[in-house]
Amino acid sequence: MTYWLVANPGAGDGQKGREFWLEKLENAGISEPECCDFGGTAWEAQVQPGDVVMVAGGDGSVNSGARLCLERNATLAVLPSGTANDFARNLDLPEEPAAVCELVRRGDTQMVDVAEFGNGVFVNVAHVGLGTLPVRESQGTTKKLFGRFSYGFELLRRVNAKRGFHAEITCDQAYLSGRWLSIAVSSGAFFGGGNEIPQARADDGLLNIIAVKPRPLLQLLLTFLIVRFSGKSPKRTSTVVQLKGKRCDILTSRPKTVTVDGDEAGNTPLHVVCHKHCLRVIGSTVVSTGESATRQSDLR
Repeated sequence: MTYWLVANPGAGDGQKGREFWLEKLENAGISEPECCDFGGTAWEAQVQPGDVVMVAGGDGSVNSGARLCLERNATLAVLPSGTANDFARNLDLPEEPAAVCELVRRGDTQMVDVAEFGNGVFVNVAHVGLGTLPVRESQGTTKKLFGRFSYGFELLRRVNAKRGFHAEITCDQAYLSGRWLSIAVSSGAFFGGGNEIPQARADDGLLNIIAVKPRPLLQLLLTFLIVRFSGKSPKRTSTVVQLKGKRCDILTSRPKTVTVDGDEAGNTPLHVVCHKHCLRVIGSTVVSTGESATRQSDLR
């Protein structure tokens, strides 16, 4: 078995790069891993089934690591170094880097879901509408200064300027049509720098679709707080709708930008399918957000 280390030097605040993780890994007993960069096809072709690909970066870097591990039947190990680190939250990875490296050394693994769209995949979330703005505009000084809160900063700054867009959402047997401020399709339980999706987990074989209608800022904030603190899925209210299913199609009247795992990925229409338990990752648990999610998973 070979350990591969891929570190994104531009992730997060730039303080957790290759040398940082090499020292932590050495202390945990993982010496001299193969160091490389995404895009280097020569090393990617050498990854063997059972190898461990350690990705130091944010959700975009994790996405690249997941695609490689799926292709090569390898195990993905996340070394959280980005701004949001939402995928790492699904695995409840320790905040202390030394503890993360010890977890990698032990080799505890979980099987999680992957969402497929077009020619790509995502392990966290796809956005259409207002949710794409933090990716497209929260860069440079703002992102460095506010960290994961830059996502919320950009949304609050722009929410009143958006009137929404028309879209049709089809999810298994459910169908919705109307004007939306934002649509998020998630294979996990977190997005936007730690925002929880009620009653969700990354290994239940289901997509969670969160659709938000255009409403005044105060009403949106109140709805967000109610959902956040109750931990329950929103009903089909006038503000937020949550759907679940193995498949989701989003058709907009005009092409809209789609972002996946923090990177731009084309335009609508968006067709997503959830593949259950297809990615092996280093982790001791998979987080459930809500009691009913745990009960549903136990019954499967």
